[in-house]
Amino acid sequence: MRIAVIADIHGNDLALEAVLADIDRRGIREIVNLGDHLSGALNAGRTADILLSRADIACIAGNHDRWLLEKQPDAMGSWDRRAHAQLAAHHLDWLTQLPPTRLVAGSVFLCHGTPAADTTYWLDEPSGEGVMQLSPVERIEALAGGIDHPVLLCGHTHIARAVRLRDGRLVVNPGSVGSPAYDDDEPVPHKVETGTPHARYAVIERHGDRWDATFHLVDYDHMAMARLAESRGELDWARALATGWLS
Repeated sequence: MRIAVIADIHGNDLALEAVLADIDRRGIREIVNLGDHLSGALNAGRTADILLSRADIACIAGNHDRWLLEKQPDAMGSWDRRAHAQLAAHHLDWLTQLPPTRLVAGSVFLCHGTPAADTTYWLDEPSGEGVMQLSPVERIEALAGGIDHPVLLCGHTHIARAVRLRDGRLVVNPGSVGSPAYDDDEPVPHKVETGTPHARYAVIERHGDRWDATFHLVDYDHMAMARLAESRGELDWARALATGWLS
């Protein structure tokens, strides 16, 4: 069994199209999507239309999807406010139907941040210097407590990572389809920079009783998206999309 894993599209419709084409080219029929589909400086409405046209993709909600529903536009952050202005009622109705967690294939657990919280980083965390680093295995295992499935999938950090827990469970973050770099103030000021502008996804595959993961970087017209962000005055987005770095 092979399952393609995508996450953190953030309204990047061109990156999403490229990733889905690459998945289809590989003949992978099952796709899961770990949330944060629409919020950002790009094309939220068209991204939503693509996802709504693919009923075969098992989706859950991320923190930005939740904020699009819970907050009024004047209380939203810039990513959510720009996306919300592009969304029609049927797009928001679709978001209301997405669960925060989900089980697929009987043994693969989906969440956005951690099983308990969609805003908590799991496999990576910021250091005191604001640099993202691999979390200690003790912390990763503590956050996996009570979830006894062999594969646990998460997004949120935008960093592709796989960690094998000491009991054999596999935790996988596929990286971000559409947002290769960003900064944030929570839980401390920090940057996430992947270093290239590629769209990212993962494939998990079962071999007998063991699951493994591979990571894929996909070329697409990232400069078109960088120019779009720049035309909207979103210079951090433009740099991130062009290079995978913020500076």
